[in-house]
Amino acid sequence: MPELPEVETIRAFLDERVRGKAITAVEIGLPRLIKNTTADRFAAALTGQTLEGVERRGKYLFVRCRGPWSFLVHLRMTGSLLYEEKPGQYAGRAIHLIFTLSEGRLLYRDIRTLGCLWLVPSEGATGVKGYDNLGPDAISPDFTTERLYDLLKGCHRPVKMLLLDQTKVAGLGNIYVDEALFRAGIRPMRHSDTVTQKEAARLHEAIVAVLQEGLEHGGTTIRNFISSNGKEGQNQENLRVYGREGTPCTVCGTTIEYTKLNGRGTHYCPKCQS
Repeated sequence: MPELPEVETIRAFLDERVRGKAITAVEIGLPRLIKNTTADRFAAALTGQTLEGVERRGKYLFVRCRGPWSFLVHLRMTGSLLYEEKPGQYAGRAIHLIFTLSEGRLLYRDIRTLGCLWLVPSEGATGVKGYDNLGPDAISPDFTTERLYDLLKGCHRPVKMLLLDQTKVAGLGNIYVDEALFRAGIRPMRHSDTVTQKEAARLHEAIVAVLQEGLEHGGTTIRNFISSNGKEGQNQENLRVYGREGTPCTVCGTTIEYTKLNGRGTHYCPKCQS
């Protein structure tokens, strides 16, 4: 699933290319991707609107229009938004929605078709529970060491599960949580309320660092992620534990282990993390 760095990479690329352009037509090839209205109403409400920009909160993209209606996107496992300068540039690549613009086209691509789009008011609450209830974004000034420590002390869940809870902190997923916990030296299954203030500071620093690395390398492509320019991310070359089960730890040489934690695949070093 695209996480904060992947979604932010898409947002940054799209924002400068679609801002100020008008939506002249909307074609919906898979109506079930629209979650809170009909495909016809979705298309009618957005046709003729001028795009004001593309915003991100957590793993959601908010495509803001100047009129009363905008739309919200969650990419789920394999979704992406592509900007097409020339028609046919991305032909045959699992394209399910096409927004024809006054210049170029915005395409929604999704191999597994698990993504979601919502028609939402341009201002105020969206009515989309997952979006409206998001915690602070993991790279926002609101997500401080102190806030993280308070979250950890107030919860008895495994620390990994707390970090994956989007109502606590928004944008983190399996890849970057495993990587941050490794760098902080904390086992994913450890109870959150046992993490010390010093460890929380290390964890906060590690979260910021792994997300920044992901951003600098255009995201992480494990299977299907491509950015809005059709290119894969390069951050997979920097992963130290995720997807490396059975290989030596880059720090101590111990074999990286894999387990399921509340159904989520989890990678860690049994020696470096306690």
